[in-house]
Amino acid sequence: MATLKEILTRRPVAATIRLRVPAGGAKPAPPVGPALGQYRLNLMAFCKDFNARTQKYKPETPMSVTITAFTDNTFEFTIKSPSVSWYLKKAAGVESGSSRPGHVTASTVTVKHVYEIAKIKQGDPYCQYMSLESISKSIIGTANSMGIKVQKELD
Repeated sequence: MATLKEILTRRPVAATIRLRVPAGGAKPAPPVGPALGQYRLNLMAFCKDFNARTQKYKPETPMSVTITAFTDNTFEFTIKSPSVSWYLKKAAGVESGSSRPGHVTASTVTVKHVYEIAKIKQGDPYCQYMSLESISKSIIGTANSMGIKVQKELD
């Protein structure tokens, strides 16, 4: 339950914007510029903050960002690590998954790859309280739906 002070100090939210931006590649051009510009947010402040926070990732890594725009033209944003499917495609070395998952295998990954992806995803705000085992099971399910086979070890 929120206290009276928290309720009184809340800022009214104008919008919640979800974007996928390459790591270290936020520019005030599309798709970032029009999305933030319509809420009159400071584009350069967002670009500098985003690029500073994502400099530890390789360039062109697609990062999901959720921007909360307030009515006083300020904003907050949270960055999530790349999607599980992106990590699986990189680990398997394929451009896309199978066109017929369950029938045609696109590639294979090891349990070690799944464990490494789970350790990275555990740092996400939505997965930080989940166990590594449950995150790994979710990743294996994603791999199966993409037509990527998970093996104990590669032959």
